[in-house]
Amino acid sequence: MKATSYNQRLQRAQTPSYERLQARLAEGDHPTSQPLCLHCGWGRLLVGHTYPDPASLAKELLTETPGERDIALYVAAPHQVLAQAPQQLFLDPSDTLRVWFSDYRPARRIYRGFRIRRACSAQDWSEINRLYQQRHMLPVDTERLTPRHKGGPVYWLAEDDDSGAIIGSVMGLNHVKAFQDPDGGSSLWCLAVSPECSRPGVGEALVRHLIEHYASRGLAYLDLSVLHDNLQAKRLYDKLGFRPLQTFAIKCKNGINQTLFLGPGPAAELNPYARIIVDEALRRGIEVQVDDAEGGLFTLIQGNRRIRCRESLTDLTSAVTMTLCADKVLTSRTLARAGLKVPEQQLAGSDEDNAAFLEKHGALVVKPVNGEQGKGVAVDIRDAEHLATAIQAAQRYDDRVLLESFHQGLDLRIVVIGHEVVAAAIRRPAEIVGDGQHSVRDLIEAQSRRRQAATGGESRIPVDEETERAIRGAGYEWDSVLPTGTHLAVRKTANLHTGGILEDVTDSLHPVLADAAIQAARALDIPVTGMDLLVPAADSPDYVIIEANERPGLANHEPRPTAERFIDLLFPLSREVPL
Repeated sequence: MKATSYNQRLQRAQTPSYERLQARLAEGDHPTSQPLCLHCGWGRLLVGHTYPDPASLAKELLTETPGERDIALYVAAPHQVLAQAPQQLFLDPSDTLRVWFSDYRPARRIYRGFRIRRACSAQDWSEINRLYQQRHMLPVDTERLTPRHKGGPVYWLAEDDDSGAIIGSVMGLNHVKAFQDPDGGSSLWCLAVSPECSRPGVGEALVRHLIEHYASRGLAYLDLSVLHDNLQAKRLYDKLGFRPLQTFAIKCKNGINQTLFLGPGPAAELNPYARIIVDEALRRGIEVQVDDAEGGLFTLIQGNRRIRCRESLTDLTSAVTMTLCADKVLTSRTLARAGLKVPEQQLAGSDEDNAAFLEKHGALVVKPVNGEQGKGVAVDIRDAEHLATAIQAAQRYDDRVLLESFHQGLDLRIVVIGHEVVAAAIRRPAEIVGDGQHSVRDLIEAQSRRRQAATGGESRIPVDEETERAIRGAGYEWDSVLPTGTHLAVRKTANLHTGGILEDVTDSLHPVLADAAIQAARALDIPVTGMDLLVPAADSPDYVIIEANERPGLANHEPRPTAERFIDLLFPLSREVPL
Protein backbone atom coordinates (compact mmCIF):
# COMPACT_ATOMS: atom_id res chain seq x y z
CA MET A 1 0.00 0.00 0.00
CA LYS A 2 1.35 3.41 -0.92
CA ALA A 3 2.27 5.50 2.10
CA THR A 4 0.34 8.73 2.58
CA SER A 5 1.37 11.88 4.42
CA TYR A 6 -0.58 13.28 7.33
CA ASN A 7 -1.91 16.11 5.13
CA GLN A 8 -3.07 13.63 2.50
CA ARG A 9 -4.85 11.55 5.12
CA LEU A 10 -6.40 14.66 6.62
CA GLN A 11 -7.65 15.77 3.21
CA ARG A 12 -9.10 12.33 2.59
CA ALA A 13 -10.79 12.37 6.00
CA GLN A 14 -12.72 15.60 5.46
CA THR A 15 -16.44 15.02 5.47
CA PRO A 16 -17.75 15.19 1.89
CA SER A 17 -20.37 17.68 0.82
CA TYR A 18 -24.02 16.64 0.66
CA GLU A 19 -23.84 16.53 -3.14
CA ARG A 20 -20.96 14.07 -3.07
CA LEU A 21 -22.64 12.15 -0.26
CA GLN A 22 -25.81 11.76 -2.26
CA ALA A 23 -23.75 10.52 -5.20
CA ARG A 24 -22.10 7.93 -2.95
CA LEU A 25 -25.54 6.91 -1.66
CA ALA A 26 -26.80 6.45 -5.22
CA GLU A 27 -23.79 4.23 -5.92
CA GLY A 28 -24.48 2.12 -2.84
CA ASP A 29 -21.33 3.42 -1.13
CA HIS A 30 -23.01 4.72 2.01
CA PRO A 31 -21.82 3.35 5.37
CA THR A 32 -25.35 2.81 6.69
CA SER A 33 -28.76 2.30 5.23
CA GLN A 34 -30.40 4.46 7.92
CA PRO A 35 -29.44 7.82 9.44
CA LEU A 36 -27.47 7.13 12.61
CA CYS A 37 -28.69 8.43 15.96
CA LEU A 38 -27.12 6.95 19.11
CA HIS A 39 -28.16 7.77 22.68
CA CYS A 40 -25.24 8.31 25.08
CA GLY A 41 -27.26 8.64 28.27
CA TRP A 42 -26.99 12.45 28.35
CA GLY A 43 -28.24 13.06 24.81
CA ARG A 44 -27.92 11.76 21.28
CA LEU A 45 -25.06 11.72 18.79
CA LEU A 46 -26.29 12.32 15.26
CA VAL A 47 -23.72 11.35 12.63
CA GLY A 48 -24.25 14.10 10.08
CA HIS A 49 -23.02 12.36 6.94
CA THR A 50 -25.46 9.47 7.43
CA TYR A 51 -28.40 11.82 6.83
CA PRO A 52 -29.49 12.23 3.20
CA ASP A 53 -30.01 16.02 3.32
CA PRO A 54 -29.75 19.05 5.64
CA ALA A 55 -33.49 19.19 6.27
CA SER A 56 -33.67 15.66 7.68
CA LEU A 57 -30.73 16.30 9.99
CA ALA A 58 -32.25 19.56 11.27
CA LYS A 59 -35.63 17.88 11.76
CA GLU A 60 -34.06 15.12 13.86
CA LEU A 61 -32.12 17.62 16.01
CA LEU A 62 -35.33 19.47 16.81
CA THR A 63 -36.76 16.34 18.46
CA GLU A 64 -34.25 16.73 21.30
CA THR A 65 -35.66 15.69 24.70
CA PRO A 66 -35.81 18.52 27.30
CA GLY A 67 -32.95 18.29 29.80
CA GLU A 68 -30.64 16.53 27.36
CA ARG A 69 -27.91 17.69 24.99
CA ASP A 70 -27.91 16.34 21.42
CA ILE A 71 -24.91 16.80 19.13
CA ALA A 72 -24.79 16.49 15.35
CA LEU A 73 -21.19 15.89 14.32
CA TYR A 74 -19.37 15.49 11.01
CA VAL A 75 -21.67 18.08 9.44
CA ALA A 76 -20.38 18.92 5.96
CA ALA A 77 -22.55 21.97 5.16
CA PRO A 78 -23.55 23.51 8.49
CA HIS A 79 -25.00 26.65 6.93
CA GLN A 80 -27.55 24.54 5.08
CA VAL A 81 -28.60 22.77 8.28
CA LEU A 82 -28.79 26.02 10.28
CA ALA A 83 -30.90 27.59 7.55
CA GLN A 84 -33.63 25.04 8.28
CA ALA A 85 -34.14 26.34 11.87
CA PRO A 86 -31.97 29.41 12.53
CA GLN A 87 -33.81 30.29 15.75
CA GLN A 88 -33.43 26.83 17.30
CA LEU A 89 -30.00 25.58 16.12
CA PHE A 90 -26.47 26.96 16.38
CA LEU A 91 -22.94 26.12 15.28
CA ASP A 92 -21.00 24.59 18.18
CA PRO A 93 -17.80 26.58 18.93
CA SER A 94 -15.91 23.42 19.88
CA ASP A 95 -12.93 22.18 17.87
CA THR A 96 -12.78 18.65 16.50
CA LEU A 97 -9.39 16.92 16.81
CA ARG A 98 -8.10 13.63 15.40
CA VAL A 99 -5.16 11.35 16.11
CA TRP A 100 -4.18 8.76 13.52
CA PHE A 101 -3.09 5.58 15.26
CA SER A 102 -0.15 5.26 12.86
CA ASP A 103 1.16 8.57 14.30
CA TYR A 104 0.51 7.67 17.93
CA ARG A 105 3.43 6.92 20.26
CA PRO A 106 2.81 4.97 23.51
CA ALA A 107 3.70 6.52 26.84
CA ARG A 108 7.19 6.07 28.22
CA ARG A 109 5.98 6.32 31.79
CA ILE A 110 4.00 3.74 33.75
CA TYR A 111 0.77 4.94 35.37
CA ARG A 112 0.50 3.65 38.93
CA GLY A 113 -2.05 3.81 41.70
CA PHE A 114 -5.18 3.25 39.63
CA ARG A 115 -6.64 0.89 37.08
CA ILE A 116 -8.96 1.39 34.13
CA ARG A 117 -12.02 -0.80 33.61
CA ARG A 118 -15.47 -0.68 32.08
CA ALA A 119 -18.50 0.60 33.96
CA CYS A 120 -20.57 -2.45 34.80
CA SER A 121 -22.73 -1.91 37.89
CA ALA A 122 -25.33 0.45 39.31
CA GLN A 123 -22.71 1.73 41.76
CA ASP A 124 -20.35 2.50 38.88
CA TRP A 125 -23.02 4.59 37.14
CA SER A 126 -23.79 6.39 40.39
CA GLU A 127 -20.12 7.30 40.78
CA ILE A 128 -19.86 8.40 37.13
CA ASN A 129 -22.84 10.70 37.58
CA ARG A 130 -21.45 12.11 40.82
CA LEU A 131 -18.20 12.86 39.01
CA TYR A 132 -19.94 14.40 35.99
CA GLN A 133 -22.06 16.63 38.19
CA GLN A 134 -18.95 17.81 40.02
CA ARG A 135 -17.53 18.86 36.65
CA HIS A 136 -20.80 20.52 35.52
CA MET A 137 -21.57 17.76 33.00
CA LEU A 138 -24.88 16.05 32.36
CA PRO A 139 -25.46 12.74 34.16
CA VAL A 140 -25.91 9.46 32.29
CA ASP A 141 -29.39 7.91 32.14
CA THR A 142 -28.61 4.23 31.62
CA GLU A 143 -32.24 3.51 30.72
CA ARG A 144 -31.86 5.58 27.54
CA LEU A 145 -28.34 4.45 26.64
CA THR A 146 -28.06 2.70 23.24
CA PRO A 147 -26.90 -0.89 24.00
CA ARG A 148 -23.40 -1.90 22.97
CA HIS A 149 -24.65 -4.69 20.72
CA LYS A 150 -26.49 -2.02 18.71
CA GLY A 151 -23.36 0.09 18.33
CA GLY A 152 -23.80 2.11 21.55
CA PRO A 153 -20.97 3.69 23.52
CA VAL A 154 -18.79 2.19 26.25
CA TYR A 155 -17.95 4.05 29.47
CA TRP A 156 -14.59 3.42 31.14
CA LEU A 157 -13.56 4.22 34.72
CA ALA A 158 -10.30 5.00 36.47
CA GLU A 159 -10.47 3.36 39.90
CA ASP A 160 -8.05 4.21 42.71
CA ASP A 161 -6.12 1.13 43.85
CA ASP A 162 -6.10 2.15 47.52
CA SER A 163 -9.54 3.60 48.15
CA GLY A 164 -11.53 2.05 45.31
CA ALA A 165 -12.89 5.53 44.52
CA ILE A 166 -13.79 6.40 40.94
CA ILE A 167 -11.36 9.19 40.02
CA GLY A 168 -11.99 9.50 36.28
CA SER A 169 -14.26 8.46 33.44
CA VAL A 170 -14.41 8.60 29.66
CA MET A 171 -16.80 7.44 26.94
CA GLY A 172 -15.66 5.74 23.74
CA LEU A 173 -17.54 5.00 20.52
CA ASN A 174 -16.49 2.42 17.91
CA HIS A 175 -17.64 3.87 14.57
CA VAL A 176 -17.42 0.55 12.74
CA LYS A 177 -19.86 -1.06 15.17
CA ALA A 178 -22.01 2.06 15.28
CA PHE A 179 -22.40 2.80 11.58
CA GLN A 180 -20.03 0.54 9.61
CA ASP A 181 -17.60 3.42 9.13
CA PRO A 182 -15.51 2.52 6.04
CA ASP A 183 -12.64 4.66 7.32
CA GLY A 184 -12.38 2.66 10.58
CA GLY A 185 -12.84 5.49 13.04
CA SER A 186 -13.66 5.92 16.73
CA SER A 187 -14.34 8.85 19.03
CA LEU A 188 -13.89 10.00 22.62
CA TRP A 189 -16.50 11.88 24.68
CA CYS A 190 -17.09 13.01 28.28
CA LEU A 191 -13.56 12.85 29.67
CA ALA A 192 -13.65 13.86 33.35
CA VAL A 193 -11.20 13.58 36.26
CA SER A 194 -12.27 14.06 39.87
CA PRO A 195 -11.23 17.43 41.36
CA GLU A 196 -10.19 15.48 44.49
CA CYS A 197 -7.86 13.19 42.51
CA SER A 198 -4.26 13.14 43.79
CA ARG A 199 -3.02 10.56 41.29
CA PRO A 200 -1.00 12.09 38.45
CA GLY A 201 -1.82 11.34 34.83
CA VAL A 202 -5.38 9.99 35.15
CA GLY A 203 -6.80 12.02 32.25
CA GLU A 204 -3.90 11.19 29.97
CA ALA A 205 -4.10 7.50 30.88
CA LEU A 206 -7.82 7.39 30.01
CA VAL A 207 -7.22 8.98 26.59
CA ARG A 208 -4.31 6.63 25.89
CA HIS A 209 -6.41 3.66 26.97
CA LEU A 210 -9.07 4.49 24.36
CA ILE A 211 -6.45 5.00 21.64
CA GLU A 212 -4.73 1.70 22.38
CA HIS A 213 -8.02 -0.17 22.86
CA TYR A 214 -9.39 0.86 19.47
CA ALA A 215 -6.04 0.50 17.73
CA SER A 216 -5.86 -3.12 18.94
CA ARG A 217 -9.20 -3.71 17.21
CA GLY A 218 -7.90 -2.60 13.85
CA LEU A 219 -9.38 0.90 13.79
CA ALA A 220 -7.51 3.81 12.23
CA TYR A 221 -8.12 6.96 14.27
CA LEU A 222 -9.77 8.57 17.29
CA ASP A 223 -11.70 11.85 17.13
CA LEU A 224 -12.80 14.13 19.95
CA SER A 225 -14.51 17.47 20.46
CA VAL A 226 -13.05 20.09 22.82
CA LEU A 227 -14.21 23.60 23.68
CA HIS A 228 -12.23 26.19 21.76
CA ASP A 229 -10.98 27.88 24.94
CA ASN A 230 -10.09 24.75 26.95
CA LEU A 231 -6.35 25.34 26.64
CA GLN A 232 -5.31 22.84 29.30
CA ALA A 233 -7.10 19.99 27.52
CA LYS A 234 -5.73 21.11 24.16
CA ARG A 235 -2.18 20.95 25.48
CA LEU A 236 -2.74 17.34 26.52
CA TYR A 237 -4.26 16.39 23.16
CA ASP A 238 -1.46 18.11 21.26
CA LYS A 239 1.07 16.13 23.29
CA LEU A 240 -0.68 12.89 22.29
CA GLY A 241 -0.60 13.76 18.58
CA PHE A 242 -4.12 15.09 17.97
CA ARG A 243 -4.49 17.57 15.12
CA PRO A 244 -7.40 19.82 14.03
CA LEU A 245 -10.05 18.29 11.78
CA GLN A 246 -11.98 20.59 9.47
CA THR A 247 -15.52 19.52 10.27
CA PHE A 248 -18.42 20.99 12.19
CA ALA A 249 -20.93 20.19 14.92
CA ILE A 250 -24.41 21.61 15.48
CA LYS A 251 -26.49 21.73 18.67
CA CYS A 252 -29.90 22.96 19.79
CA LYS A 253 -30.36 26.24 21.60
CA ASN A 254 -31.38 25.27 25.12
CA GLY A 255 -30.59 26.24 28.71
CA ILE A 256 -27.71 23.79 28.90
CA ASN A 257 -25.98 25.26 25.85
CA GLN A 258 -26.85 28.88 26.61
CA THR A 259 -23.33 30.19 27.13
CA LEU A 260 -22.22 28.60 23.85
CA PHE A 261 -24.68 30.51 21.64
CA LEU A 262 -25.25 33.67 23.71
CA GLY A 263 -21.70 34.12 24.92
CA PRO A 264 -20.38 34.02 28.48
CA GLY A 265 -22.90 36.54 29.87
CA PRO A 266 -22.65 38.58 33.08
CA ALA A 267 -21.24 35.70 35.13
CA ALA A 268 -18.20 35.16 32.91
CA GLU A 269 -15.74 37.10 35.06
CA LEU A 270 -17.06 35.86 38.40
CA ASN A 271 -15.28 33.18 40.41
CA PRO A 272 -16.93 29.75 40.79
CA TYR A 273 -18.43 30.61 44.20
CA ALA A 274 -20.32 33.61 42.80
CA ARG A 275 -21.03 32.04 39.42
CA ILE A 276 -22.95 29.05 40.82
CA ILE A 277 -25.38 31.46 42.51
CA VAL A 278 -25.73 33.75 39.49
CA ASP A 279 -26.37 30.78 37.18
CA GLU A 280 -29.17 29.52 39.44
CA ALA A 281 -30.69 33.01 39.67
CA LEU A 282 -30.65 33.44 35.88
CA ARG A 283 -32.21 30.00 35.46
CA ARG A 284 -35.18 31.20 37.53
CA GLY A 285 -35.54 34.47 35.63
CA ILE A 286 -34.04 36.62 38.40
CA GLU A 287 -32.18 39.68 37.10
CA VAL A 288 -28.44 39.80 37.83
CA GLN A 289 -26.38 42.96 38.08
CA VAL A 290 -22.63 42.32 38.38
CA ASP A 291 -21.18 45.12 40.50
CA ASP A 292 -17.55 44.00 40.86
CA ALA A 293 -16.64 40.72 39.14
CA GLU A 294 -13.16 40.52 40.64
CA GLY A 295 -14.55 40.90 44.14
CA GLY A 296 -17.46 38.51 43.56
CA LEU A 297 -20.02 41.28 44.13
CA PHE A 298 -23.41 41.21 42.42
CA THR A 299 -27.02 42.25 43.00
CA LEU A 300 -30.04 39.98 42.47
CA ILE A 301 -33.33 41.64 41.51
CA GLN A 302 -36.84 40.27 41.28
CA GLY A 303 -39.69 42.76 41.17
CA ASN A 304 -39.08 45.32 43.91
CA ARG A 305 -36.80 43.00 45.91
CA ARG A 306 -33.05 43.67 45.59
CA ILE A 307 -30.39 41.75 47.49
CA ARG A 308 -26.68 42.44 47.26
CA CYS A 309 -24.29 39.52 47.52
CA ARG A 310 -20.61 38.86 47.80
CA GLU A 311 -20.58 35.20 46.78
CA SER A 312 -22.79 33.58 49.49
CA LEU A 313 -22.66 36.59 51.84
CA THR A 314 -25.78 38.74 51.51
CA ASP A 315 -27.59 41.75 52.90
CA LEU A 316 -29.48 39.29 55.12
CA THR A 317 -26.36 38.81 57.28
CA SER A 318 -26.09 41.72 59.71
CA ALA A 319 -22.93 43.63 60.55
CA VAL A 320 -23.09 42.32 64.13
CA THR A 321 -23.25 38.74 62.91
CA MET A 322 -20.30 39.45 60.59
CA THR A 323 -18.32 40.63 63.62
CA LEU A 324 -19.23 37.54 65.61
CA CYS A 325 -17.98 35.25 62.82
CA ALA A 326 -14.88 37.27 61.88
CA ASP A 327 -13.60 37.56 65.45
CA LYS A 328 -12.86 33.96 66.50
CA VAL A 329 -12.76 34.90 70.18
CA LEU A 330 -16.32 36.25 69.98
CA THR A 331 -17.39 33.21 67.96
CA SER A 332 -16.14 30.83 70.63
CA ARG A 333 -17.72 32.74 73.50
CA THR A 334 -21.09 32.99 71.72
CA LEU A 335 -21.18 29.27 70.95
CA ALA A 336 -20.01 28.29 74.44
CA ARG A 337 -22.84 30.33 75.97
CA ALA A 338 -25.26 28.40 73.75
CA GLY A 339 -24.04 25.16 75.34
CA LEU A 340 -22.00 24.01 72.32
CA LYS A 341 -18.57 22.38 72.55
CA VAL A 342 -15.62 24.56 71.55
CA PRO A 343 -11.81 24.35 72.06
CA GLU A 344 -10.16 26.19 74.94
CA GLN A 345 -8.61 29.46 73.80
CA GLN A 346 -6.37 32.30 74.83
CA LEU A 347 -4.76 35.20 73.01
CA ALA A 348 -1.03 34.90 72.35
CA GLY A 349 0.86 36.93 74.91
CA SER A 350 4.27 36.67 76.54
CA ASP A 351 6.56 33.74 75.81
CA GLU A 352 5.89 32.48 79.34
CA ASP A 353 2.09 32.58 78.96
CA ASN A 354 2.27 30.90 75.57
CA ALA A 355 4.58 28.19 76.88
CA ALA A 356 2.27 27.52 79.85
CA PHE A 357 -0.75 27.14 77.55
CA LEU A 358 1.25 24.78 75.32
CA GLU A 359 2.34 22.70 78.32
CA LYS A 360 -1.25 22.46 79.54
CA HIS A 361 -2.59 21.07 76.25
CA GLY A 362 0.45 19.42 74.67
CA ALA A 363 -0.49 20.59 71.16
CA LEU A 364 -1.96 23.86 69.88
CA VAL A 365 -3.58 25.49 66.88
CA VAL A 366 -2.36 29.00 66.04
CA LYS A 367 -4.50 31.34 63.94
CA PRO A 368 -5.11 35.06 63.39
CA VAL A 369 -8.15 36.28 65.33
CA ASN A 370 -9.61 37.78 62.16
CA GLY A 371 -8.72 35.67 59.14
CA GLU A 372 -10.14 33.48 56.39
CA GLN A 373 -9.26 30.82 53.81
CA GLY A 374 -6.77 29.18 56.18
CA LYS A 375 -4.28 32.03 55.91
CA GLY A 376 -1.85 32.15 58.81
CA VAL A 377 -3.22 28.98 60.43
CA ALA A 378 -0.78 26.42 61.89
CA VAL A 379 -1.98 23.14 63.36
CA ASP A 380 -0.56 20.62 65.84
CA ILE A 381 2.19 22.86 67.24
CA ARG A 382 4.11 20.88 69.90
CA ASP A 383 7.24 22.88 70.80
CA ALA A 384 8.15 26.45 71.72
CA GLU A 385 10.27 27.07 68.61
CA HIS A 386 7.50 26.19 66.18
CA LEU A 387 5.00 28.06 68.35
CA ALA A 388 6.99 31.29 68.07
CA THR A 389 7.32 30.85 64.28
CA ALA A 390 3.60 30.15 63.90
CA ILE A 391 2.63 33.22 65.94
CA GLN A 392 4.90 35.38 63.78
CA ALA A 393 3.30 33.96 60.60
CA ALA A 394 -0.24 34.57 61.90
CA GLN A 395 0.62 38.19 62.77
CA ARG A 396 0.95 38.91 59.03
CA TYR A 397 -2.84 38.74 58.85
CA ASP A 398 -3.88 40.14 62.24
CA ASP A 399 -1.96 41.67 65.13
CA ARG A 400 -4.01 39.56 67.52
CA VAL A 401 -3.19 35.87 67.41
CA LEU A 402 -5.29 33.13 68.95
CA LEU A 403 -3.99 29.97 70.59
CA GLU A 404 -6.40 27.03 70.74
CA SER A 405 -6.22 23.58 72.25
CA PHE A 406 -5.55 21.07 69.46
CA HIS A 407 -8.10 18.29 69.00
CA GLN A 408 -7.46 15.22 66.89
CA GLY A 409 -10.13 14.46 64.33
CA LEU A 410 -11.49 15.01 60.88
CA ASP A 411 -12.30 18.48 59.60
CA LEU A 412 -16.05 18.59 58.92
CA ARG A 413 -17.78 21.45 57.08
CA ILE A 414 -21.57 21.67 57.49
CA VAL A 415 -23.44 24.15 55.28
CA VAL A 416 -26.54 25.58 56.97
CA ILE A 417 -28.96 27.70 54.92
CA GLY A 418 -32.13 29.07 56.50
CA HIS A 419 -31.34 27.02 59.63
CA GLU A 420 -31.40 23.77 57.65
CA VAL A 421 -28.45 21.51 56.86
CA VAL A 422 -27.98 21.43 53.08
CA ALA A 423 -24.58 19.76 52.72
CA ALA A 424 -21.81 18.25 54.80
CA ALA A 425 -18.33 17.18 53.80
CA ILE A 426 -15.14 15.95 55.40
CA ARG A 427 -12.30 18.22 54.34
CA ARG A 428 -8.96 16.50 53.95
CA PRO A 429 -5.58 18.25 53.77
CA ALA A 430 -3.74 18.52 50.47
CA GLU A 431 -2.00 15.25 49.69
CA ILE A 432 0.43 14.00 47.07
CA VAL A 433 1.12 10.42 45.99
CA GLY A 434 4.63 9.32 45.08
CA ASP A 435 5.53 7.77 41.73
CA GLY A 436 9.16 6.93 42.47
CA GLN A 437 10.33 9.46 39.86
CA HIS A 438 9.39 13.00 40.82
CA SER A 439 10.45 15.11 43.78
CA VAL A 440 8.06 16.28 46.47
CA ARG A 441 8.26 19.81 45.04
CA ASP A 442 7.40 18.61 41.52
CA LEU A 443 4.46 16.53 42.79
CA ILE A 444 3.12 19.51 44.76
CA GLU A 445 3.36 21.78 41.71
CA ALA A 446 1.56 19.20 39.54
CA GLN A 447 -1.15 18.71 42.16
CA SER A 448 -1.56 22.48 42.46
CA ARG A 449 -2.08 22.78 38.70
CA ARG A 450 -4.79 20.10 38.81
CA ARG A 451 -6.53 21.75 41.77
CA GLN A 452 -6.41 25.18 40.12
CA ALA A 453 -7.87 23.78 36.90
CA ALA A 454 -10.64 21.97 38.80
CA THR A 455 -11.62 25.02 40.89
CA GLY A 456 -11.22 27.88 38.43
CA GLY A 457 -7.99 28.97 40.12
CA GLU A 458 -9.46 29.08 43.63
CA SER A 459 -7.47 26.19 45.16
CA ARG A 460 -3.72 25.65 45.22
CA ILE A 461 -1.07 24.30 47.60
CA PRO A 462 1.05 27.16 48.97
CA VAL A 463 4.82 26.69 48.87
CA ASP A 464 5.42 28.19 52.30
CA GLU A 465 6.69 27.49 55.82
CA GLU A 466 3.58 25.53 56.82
CA THR A 467 3.91 23.18 53.83
CA GLU A 468 7.61 22.78 54.55
CA ARG A 469 6.86 21.94 58.19
CA ALA A 470 4.41 19.22 57.13
CA ILE A 471 6.91 17.75 54.67
CA ARG A 472 9.79 17.70 57.15
CA GLY A 473 7.54 16.39 59.89
CA ALA A 474 6.95 13.33 57.70
CA GLY A 475 10.71 12.87 57.21
CA TYR A 476 11.06 14.31 53.69
CA GLU A 477 12.58 17.37 52.02
CA TRP A 478 11.47 19.41 49.01
CA ASP A 479 13.83 17.51 46.72
CA SER A 480 13.07 14.03 48.12
CA VAL A 481 11.75 11.52 45.58
CA LEU A 482 8.60 10.10 47.10
CA PRO A 483 8.44 6.28 46.80
CA THR A 484 5.79 4.82 44.53
CA GLY A 485 2.36 4.71 46.18
CA THR A 486 3.43 6.70 49.24
CA HIS A 487 0.79 9.20 50.40
CA LEU A 488 2.10 12.41 51.93
CA ALA A 489 -0.14 15.09 53.48
CA VAL A 490 1.62 18.37 52.70
CA ARG A 491 -0.63 20.60 54.82
CA LYS A 492 -1.94 20.23 58.35
CA THR A 493 -5.10 22.23 57.65
CA ALA A 494 -7.82 21.04 55.28
CA ASN A 495 -8.83 24.43 53.88
CA LEU A 496 -9.86 24.17 50.23
CA HIS A 497 -7.99 27.32 49.24
CA THR A 498 -4.75 25.64 50.30
CA GLY A 499 -5.35 22.53 48.20
CA GLY A 500 -7.67 20.54 50.48
CA ILE A 501 -10.26 18.16 49.06
CA LEU A 502 -13.83 17.26 50.01
CA GLU A 503 -15.61 13.99 50.71
CA ASP A 504 -19.37 14.38 50.81
CA VAL A 505 -20.93 12.91 53.99
CA THR A 506 -24.35 14.58 53.93
CA ASP A 507 -26.24 11.30 53.91
CA SER A 508 -24.25 9.80 56.80
CA LEU A 509 -24.14 12.90 59.03
CA HIS A 510 -25.00 12.11 62.67
CA PRO A 511 -28.14 13.95 63.88
CA VAL A 512 -26.22 15.39 66.87
CA LEU A 513 -23.75 17.07 64.49
CA ALA A 514 -26.54 18.44 62.30
CA ASP A 515 -28.35 19.77 65.37
CA ALA A 516 -25.14 21.38 66.72
CA ALA A 517 -24.57 23.19 63.41
CA ILE A 518 -28.16 24.48 63.37
CA GLN A 519 -27.96 25.61 67.01
CA ALA A 520 -24.69 27.43 66.24
CA ALA A 521 -26.29 29.22 63.26
CA ARG A 522 -29.19 30.30 65.49
CA ALA A 523 -26.83 31.47 68.24
CA LEU A 524 -24.93 33.62 65.74
CA ASP A 525 -28.20 34.64 64.02
CA ILE A 526 -26.70 33.90 60.61
CA PRO A 527 -28.87 32.83 57.64
CA VAL A 528 -26.11 31.22 55.56
CA THR A 529 -23.01 29.71 57.12
CA GLY A 530 -20.41 27.00 56.89
CA MET A 531 -19.75 25.51 60.33
CA ASP A 532 -16.35 23.87 60.82
CA LEU A 533 -16.19 21.02 63.33
CA LEU A 534 -13.56 18.50 64.37
CA VAL A 535 -15.06 15.03 64.65
CA PRO A 536 -13.80 11.43 64.97
CA ALA A 537 -16.21 10.48 62.14
CA ALA A 538 -19.19 12.00 60.35
CA ASP A 539 -21.52 9.39 61.85
CA SER A 540 -20.25 9.93 65.42
CA PRO A 541 -21.91 12.38 67.87
CA ASP A 542 -18.62 13.73 69.29
CA TYR A 543 -17.44 17.15 68.10
CA VAL A 544 -15.92 20.53 68.83
CA ILE A 545 -16.86 23.59 66.74
CA ILE A 546 -13.78 25.50 65.65
CA GLU A 547 -15.14 28.19 63.29
CA ALA A 548 -18.20 29.74 61.69
CA ASN A 549 -17.83 31.03 58.12
CA GLU A 550 -20.14 33.80 56.97
CA ARG A 551 -19.25 33.25 53.27
CA PRO A 552 -19.10 29.48 52.63
CA GLY A 553 -18.12 28.28 49.16
CA LEU A 554 -21.35 26.73 47.86
CA ALA A 555 -19.70 25.47 44.66
CA ASN A 556 -17.48 23.15 46.69
CA HIS A 557 -20.43 20.95 47.61
CA GLU A 558 -21.88 20.22 44.16
CA PRO A 559 -24.00 18.34 43.28
CA ARG A 560 -25.72 19.08 46.61
CA PRO A 561 -28.39 21.76 45.96
CA THR A 562 -26.60 24.56 47.81
CA ALA A 563 -27.27 27.26 45.20
CA GLU A 564 -30.91 26.18 44.89
CA ARG A 565 -31.52 26.45 48.64
CA PHE A 566 -29.63 29.77 48.71
CA ILE A 567 -31.92 31.31 46.09
CA ASP A 568 -34.95 29.76 47.85
CA LEU A 569 -33.92 31.70 50.97
CA LEU A 570 -33.40 35.00 49.14
CA PHE A 571 -36.38 34.76 46.77
CA PRO A 572 -38.93 32.32 48.20
CA LEU A 573 -41.47 33.15 45.46
CA SER A 574 -39.05 31.75 42.86
CA ARG A 575 -39.06 28.36 44.55
CA GLU A 576 -40.06 25.58 42.19
CA VAL A 577 -43.21 23.84 43.41
CA PRO A 578 -43.51 20.13 42.50
CA LEU A 579 -46.48 19.31 40.30
